[in-house]
Amino acid sequence: MARIVRGAAAAAFAVALPLLIVTSAVRWLASDIAYYRHGFRTYDASERTGLPLRELDRAGQEIIDYFENDSDVLRVVVTVNGGEEPLFDDREVAHMRDVKALMRALFRVNEVSVVVVMGYVALVVLWAGERSVRELAALALVGLAAGLVVVGVIAVFAVTGFDRAWTTFHEVAFRNDLWQLDPDHDRLIQMFPEPFWQEATYLAGAIIGAQSVVVAAVAALYVLRTRVRTRGEGGRLAS
Repeated sequence: MARIVRGAAAAAFAVALPLLIVTSAVRWLASDIAYYRHGFRTYDASERTGLPLRELDRAGQEIIDYFENDSDVLRVVVTVNGGEEPLFDDREVAHMRDVKALMRALFRVNEVSVVVVMGYVALVVLWAGERSVRELAALALVGLAAGLVVVGVIAVFAVTGFDRAWTTFHEVAFRNDLWQLDPDHDRLIQMFPEPFWQEATYLAGAIIGAQSVVVAAVAALYVLRTRVRTRGEGGRLAS
């Protein structure tokens, strides 16, 4: 029974580590108003929507706040020609409710992954001593390798045909067609056109790749270093 528990804990760590890396990158971009502002300026959101950048920047912050708060409905009011009006129509608001549910699920996965990774290191490695640091590093490499396969397949799919990949993502993630917006009329897609999401996807991929390389390099170097030390000490295991 104890062996089963230890195996399950190790498997949970191996799964949680790449999930932590992926969800942290996505959560950071989704919560970074500076990236929203960059997108508004790079992809001419002001010209597309007919709204000044200060209004778009404020709306971007309200969207970020909406992902984190308990409000069910996104209500953003903007000033147009001296008068106030809702930024989004009913269809866009309904779609943003779906987006919020997806983002909140991702945030929870991110938080659970933090708990699993930190808890495993603290309890199994540092407190109980049931695994050495070398074994932890090796387990991290296993988790990263498995995560790399999954992320790699998705990355190839996105790079070879982003339009199709983006459509497939929406068809899988949402149970309705509210995401099918009109760029000539809907401000949501005018603020966040497909090129914005393509850039965000590639940026997230770069961040995920960089983090994975750093963690994998540290883990691999530790495994190799301790292996050399073990050989030098007559085969005695180094921790």
